[in-house]
Amino acid sequence: QVQLVESGGGLVPAGGSLRLSCAASGRTFSAYDGMGWFRQAPGKEREFVAAVNWRGDITDYADSVKGRFGISRDNAKNTLYLQMNSLKPDDTAVYYCAVGPPFSIRTTPREYTYWGQGTQVTVSS
Repeated sequence: QVQLVESGGGLVPAGGSLRLSCAASGRTFSAYDGMGWFRQAPGKEREFVAAVNWRGDITDYADSVKGRFGISRDNAKNTLYLQMNSLKPDDTAVYYCAVGPPFSIRTTPREYTYWGQGTQVTVSS
């Protein structure tokens, strides 16, 4: 079992920045696993935000966040990050980190096995 704990969410004005963190632990967690961020706004489906491969040198982003968000990981600390800049009200959602299959990068929720409890990000206009 893998435990994921997100932190760093909050209320920020439009144009502001936040940095989300996701601490991973558990017997089956591996530094070789791909990891990703997803978000879910009220009344909407969970959507892909960003993903990173096990070494941190390959990333993928949703078009809506390209150029504004940056995903990274520190395998020594078992921690995933999401730097969010130039935030917009449309970025308001609960943000989830997730663990995917090893040696790969995925963009759909069903391909991820473990999920955190989520952290709320609210961007005011």
